[in-house]
Amino acid sequence: MNSGVLLVVSLVIILIGAEIFTNGIEWLGERLNLSEGAVGSILAAVGTALPETLIPIIAILLGGEAEGKEIGIGAILGAPLMLSTLAMFVTGVGVIIFRWRRVHGLKLQVNKDVIRRDLGFFLIVFTAAVLVGALPLRRWQLIIGAFMVFSYLWYVYVTITESKGGRDDGEELRRCYFCFGSEYPLLRTILFQVAVSLCLIILGADGFVTAVRDIAHAYGVPAFVLSLIIAPVATELPEKFNSIIWVSRGKDTLALGNITGAMVFQSSLIPALGIFLTDWRLSVGAMVSALCALLAAAVMYVEVTRKGYLSTGTLLFCGVFYLVFLMGVIQGIIR
Repeated sequence: MNSGVLLVVSLVIILIGAEIFTNGIEWLGERLNLSEGAVGSILAAVGTALPETLIPIIAILLGGEAEGKEIGIGAILGAPLMLSTLAMFVTGVGVIIFRWRRVHGLKLQVNKDVIRRDLGFFLIVFTAAVLVGALPLRRWQLIIGAFMVFSYLWYVYVTITESKGGRDDGEELRRCYFCFGSEYPLLRTILFQVAVSLCLIILGADGFVTAVRDIAHAYGVPAFVLSLIIAPVATELPEKFNSIIWVSRGKDTLALGNITGAMVFQSSLIPALGIFLTDWRLSVGAMVSALCALLAAAVMYVEVTRKGYLSTGTLLFCGVFYLVFLMGVIQGIIR
């Protein structure tokens, strides 16, 4: 199949999978009696993180000694960058586009405690993941990697225990797509729908990565830049699509929690995997990308802490940090 055609087909598959997934994951949260914060930050975030989780694992284990590790580390660091900058920007654009159908228009209605908790966790753990790259002692790298795994498990426990009580918005759910004739679908039907949607998302993301990789290789893009930009852009599409779908329906906590929860997952368990499987030596380009992600997250954390909300303007402003990163690529700083 032509790379351009594959690109379009893959996008369509991801979009269909994302629509089925958002419906299924909302029903799963309903059956488990979880709040929107827990559904977005854990169920949706971890589910849609599967494609970008597979890329560094496959690259490190099967991609060759040098280039495989280079691609793996790039994919690991690229995901938090895309989530904290480009994904937030795209969500802000979605709010503007769908403001006519949103009850609150351009104003974001989010659970500030959920977003502040996720961003605070991300800032601490991802900073540790970056700084550990400068540690000369391998033993300390492994200790901190183990701490990062434990910290995510603790985050999941705290999120679930503090988030019981069902959905926050009181809005009636759309009927489950895989059981449209029933007002209250069985749990196994919901799980089957989520599993099918994840398969579609992974299939679409894999096709997208293949198409973009072929196009990028044709223009001689370096492996590290390819993994830091192309792979995360492709594999973070599910989060972007899910968030756009949710903001179009005024479900802002689900939309942003989907991204911030993925940021938590991608700043703890996945970097820990990189620490365990590689020597975790970060280049200047890797440091620049991580710094852009941390600065974007810090801007959002300050606003939600001081003002108690996130504005659409701040989401759009996060895109500036991605532009800074791209300028580094163009200037040859990141390679």
